[in-house]
Amino acid sequence: MTLLFNPFDKLMIQQAIAAAEKQTSGEIRVVIYPDEVSDAVAKAQMEFVRLGMHRTRERNAVLLLVAPKSHTYAILGDEAIHAKCGPDFWNEIAQTMAADFKRGAFNEGVVRAIRRAGEMLAKHFPPSPDDKNELPDDVIERGIVI
Repeated sequence: MTLLFNPFDKLMIQQAIAAAEKQTSGEIRVVIYPDEVSDAVAKAQMEFVRLGMHRTRERNAVLLLVAPKSHTYAILGDEAIHAKCGPDFWNEIAQTMAADFKRGAFNEGVVRAIRRAGEMLAKHFPPSPDDKNELPDDVIERGIVI
């Protein structure tokens, strides 16, 4: 099996999350499903709750779920993001990833989407003096047995 996201790719994603979150009180997580996913939005909703992303102080967490084998992905955000950012937020991030994904550059697409999400979140959710990292920055890979 060829790994689409090797350890270096995951490190790059983690670093992108950490850098993006320095600009905002928002939280970003990435979940990768190496197998087929028929409904990426449903999986993302399940993961959002499973990871406790709905429990952030400002309700401003974003989840990027990527399933390269089935060529699907989902972007899910909490209620404060919907209220403040509107549909442009989701469209911009989706367009950012789609172009890279079409050419098989999954890691680049995820990193670019994280950067863009961080920029957009910073406009609506700047960091406060008492801001802390509420969620881990690690990349979660489901279904991998090593």
